[in-house]
Amino acid sequence: MIDPVTNSTVLVVGDANVDLILQGDIVPRFGQAEQLLDEATLVLGSSAGIMASGLAKLGVETTLLAVIGDDDFGRFTRSELETAGVRTDALLTDAEVPTGISVILSAPGDRAILTLPGTIPLLTADAVRAAVESVRPDHVHFASYFLQPVLAGELPELLSWLRARGIRTSLDTNWDPAQRWGGLAEVLPNLDYLLPNREELRAIAGAVGGAASLPPMDRGDESAAGVIAALGPAVVVKAGADGGWSLGHGAPLASAPGLVVDVVDTTGAGDSFDAGYLAAVAHGVEDESLRLRWAAVAGSLSTLGKGGTAGQPGLRELRAAL
Repeated sequence: MIDPVTNSTVLVVGDANVDLILQGDIVPRFGQAEQLLDEATLVLGSSAGIMASGLAKLGVETTLLAVIGDDDFGRFTRSELETAGVRTDALLTDAEVPTGISVILSAPGDRAILTLPGTIPLLTADAVRAAVESVRPDHVHFASYFLQPVLAGELPELLSWLRARGIRTSLDTNWDPAQRWGGLAEVLPNLDYLLPNREELRAIAGAVGGAASLPPMDRGDESAAGVIAALGPAVVVKAGADGGWSLGHGAPLASAPGLVVDVVDTTGAGDSFDAGYLAAVAHGVEDESLRLRWAAVAGSLSTLGKGGTAGQPGLRELRAAL
């Protein structure tokens, strides 16, 4: 029986915006062709926002630091976070720039995402330091690295500052829209956990280790994870329907399966995976395979609802599924 107890606090740093999820006939056809959708839903979006929601639902004291606009989308974002149990006193508001929005063209097995960044790129390292001094977290998680170029440029020094204070750190870069994957070689040495999906794993390893250092794809992704882990962080990989696996910190490869479910919407499943893993860390789960099982189950259950947060489990639901 698992009976986790936590006094750990997590500060999630990154983006906060809304998602407009469109389902049905979603492949655009130009020439003024009108297409009829099956459904359109406005929900809490953003990697950091969805992850913070999932973490709070799993019983971890969670604060989100992000910038929102002084507009209806910003107020909606704040309200949805508070409903999920996320502390929003660190949210910053910009009166001149609109809250970001992502339009998600959602199919059962894949999705396309169109994003207006809005306030997302406005976060700075100074704002993170101020939030850390106020919240006093045990762990700081960073999301959407490539949507925040100012913060990304300041992240190596900021991570060093956090490590000097004994604060654990993690990063989910998400996809690089420019596909350059720059700056990460300087970020990884002071990072405790990197949480990529399989495609991001190989792109990051190629960027920091050189494409020549990677084996052919049919030899698997363990070597790619090894390239990254050699720079410092444990690499925790989201493997979709196959669950997840990890490598690093001198530990052998560990893995865990997810659940077989009837998927409603995959939006935010990776962020819920992150929440499950870091919740296990916060709750003091030491067995790596069990941490990965928390992550994979949380990600699986999140696909049972529309949007990134509707299907996220509470701690009791997660324990029952485990």
